[in-house]
Amino acid sequence: MMISTKRLSLPTATKIAQGAIAECTKRGIQIAATVVDREGIVQVTLRDTIAAQITVPISRDKAYTAANFNSATSAMVDRADSPIGRQPHLIMSPGGLPIHVGGALVGAVGVSGAPSGITDEECAQAGINTVQDDLEMM
Repeated sequence: MMISTKRLSLPTATKIAQGAIAECTKRGIQIAATVVDREGIVQVTLRDTIAAQITVPISRDKAYTAANFNSATSAMVDRADSPIGRQPHLIMSPGGLPIHVGGALVGAVGVSGAPSGITDEECAQAGINTVQDDLEMM
């Protein structure tokens, strides 16, 4: 038996990261944005010009967490100080969102660098919004 899965193309993943950065740039915030596939493997990472270096691994880990739990990382904050929350590469604070097409998980985006995780999440959502209509047409 074979299973077919949908995947984000590199141009689509790049548009999501660029959309997240554009939203935070409008707010005067320098960030990094990482888009991963459904397994949590990095497809693209972009870091704005003067975003701190630490934003890169944090954005990656937020995206990885959102993909592996198929959930917004903001919904997992209460699990951060638990045995599962202390596993390597899991970040259970706002800023990571799953990406769905027709209800199916196709990837996730993570953002780091804003003064608030809620702002990180808003920028991540803006990135998804840049391609959501196109994804739903597939």
